[in-house]
Amino acid sequence: MGKKLLKALGWITAVLLGLAVVVWLVWIPSAREPGYEFVATWGEPGNAPGQFHDPTGVAVTDSEIFVSDARNARIQVFDFDGHFERQFGTKGDGPGQLGRPMNLSIAGNELYVADYWNDRIQVFGLDGTPHRDIGKTGKGPGEFNAPSGVAVAANGDLYVADFYNQRIQQLHADGSFVRQWGNTGKVGIRAGEFNYPIDVALTDDRTLYVADGYNDRIQVFSPDGKFLRKWGGPFGLNIFGPFNGWFATVTGITIDRSGNVFVADFYNNRVQKFSSDGTFLSTFGRKGSGPGQFEKAIAVAVARDGTIFVADFANNRIQKWKPKP
Repeated sequence: MGKKLLKALGWITAVLLGLAVVVWLVWIPSAREPGYEFVATWGEPGNAPGQFHDPTGVAVTDSEIFVSDARNARIQVFDFDGHFERQFGTKGDGPGQLGRPMNLSIAGNELYVADYWNDRIQVFGLDGTPHRDIGKTGKGPGEFNAPSGVAVAANGDLYVADFYNQRIQQLHADGSFVRQWGNTGKVGIRAGEFNYPIDVALTDDRTLYVADGYNDRIQVFSPDGKFLRKWGGPFGLNIFGPFNGWFATVTGITIDRSGNVFVADFYNNRVQKFSSDGTFLSTFGRKGSGPGQFEKAIAVAVARDGTIFVADFANNRIQKWKPKP
């Protein structure tokens, strides 16, 4: 009986090891690209120019980087080497004032700010001049409950991550409602449902990518609104982890000129890069406060030349990376 038991245990062990290998090969992919190398960092805690109190969003033009300095209720602007250029915004809920600015988007020489605590999208000129507000507090069409991310299509339509309303809204440039994804106020893990969506990004053809924050995944929708795919852990079903292609809260997303998708993987203290179909390509960063380390990577932006800028939330700084040769 003892030999039979040992034999059975041996078979069970072999099967479990085989399953582990299959899981590893299927759901823990290897890097397909060389990745990125650290270049520089700037910032420290504080409220003076060039200092931060919870940087939460980044966006770039051809020569400048815009940073949401959340608890300082302002936007700071730097050149690509980290030299401070200007700032705008003060704490409040009036025109040009900010509650907690979150993820940013630049379109048509304007800066779109997800004004989280003020339940609106604010639009500024790149010089900081207030242009207009979009949205108000509520659960109805075109209303928000803590908008956390915004993307803008070529025709001016806005796509907004409506955080506490558990949905993504599409609005015309004047704020009129077009449609939504997700069930208002209801958390879900099925395709097209959300668990506190935090950011959005668009391709040129208006394919929509959503950082589905606490579902630890990315969801993708076609230009006509149909669900296409999701990824992040096994089956994209809110299974978090530290492995390649898995997430531990996704807080920022951006797409480069080649269609590659960069994701700020908040609690994993890193940025991951994927192809447009969700194939894992590379990752960079690890936990810490030294050069090239993150304490909660919250937002990411890509310049035309491939340079990456990351908001390093708890370290109160911005990091600059470039592709490895």
